[in-house]
Amino acid sequence: MAKTGYLYIMSNRKNGVIYTGVTSDLVKRVYEHRENITGGFTQKYNAKKLVYYEIFDDIDLAILYEKKLKNRNRSFKVALIERHNPHWQDVYDTLI
Repeated sequence: MAKTGYLYIMSNRKNGVIYTGVTSDLVKRVYEHRENITGGFTQKYNAKKLVYYEIFDDIDLAILYEKKLKNRNRSFKVALIERHNPHWQDVYDTLI
């Protein structure tokens, strides 16, 4: 049985930095970013807002899509976010 996967995008503000990631536990992973448990890019750039996510039936598909997304330019990622979340609001609270 395939494990559910989540592609997600974190940011610090509208039109700010963009961090993409994949996880099998979105609530836990975003919490780790928000509380600076993971360190790295999101901590350095204060990217604590979950501005976009997608659910995949198989984590391997989420990983594949993330790799494709990372190869896209910034304007593509901004358009993806703004299509679903035009004000770049933090949607973390909708998960819990």
